[in-house]
Amino acid sequence: MLRYVYGQDLHRFPLLADTMFRDRADQFRTRLGWDVSVDEHGFETDQYDMLNPLYVIWEEPDGRHGGSMRFLPTTGPVMVNDIFGHLTGGAPICSPLIWECTRFCLSRDASSGVAAALMLAGGEIMRGFNIRHFAGVFDARMVRIYKAIGSCPEILGSEGSGRDRISVGLWSFTDAAYDKVAARAGVSPDQSRQWFDHAFGRTRTAQRPVALSA
Repeated sequence: MLRYVYGQDLHRFPLLADTMFRDRADQFRTRLGWDVSVDEHGFETDQYDMLNPLYVIWEEPDGRHGGSMRFLPTTGPVMVNDIFGHLTGGAPICSPLIWECTRFCLSRDASSGVAAALMLAGGEIMRGFNIRHFAGVFDARMVRIYKAIGSCPEILGSEGSGRDRISVGLWSFTDAAYDKVAARAGVSPDQSRQWFDHAFGRTRTAQRPVALSA
């Protein structure tokens, strides 16, 4: 199932949170060779995890992480501006209608439908919070995944070539794309909306998450 969890509430799902951060370490450092920080517990985290982001997590039947994404509004600190701003010509992406999506992660055992389910959750966030676009940084390997899912971004800027190519993209989500991604995920639109409503209820706010104090 899909879970929507703010950083401040991850303690309510200890197994899910622990396996998410360990899978992030496995994907980004072990498999992709990125220069990321991994702590003594085997968790991969960065400064943006300290800003109380919204996580979308696919929870497997045994309670473990199958895949996840992290969201923050671009009205505050975000990776696309702080680290990759040069890819958009130095013009920051800053709008209450644009959220950043980062740390797209799949466990080694994730089924083919998990990636699409995460994208479907992105569509629910757009609808539920009246968000028009997601911004994000992705590498060349993700292009194939996005095409297979049916959710390709508009590329704003890139650097590098081949497997090392890094791009900043902007995603929108049409009704047609929503239906296509739902079919690819094997999740009915009704079920997807139920998971979202279970997390947020009928009243939703799109206020920026506030950083947790130490």
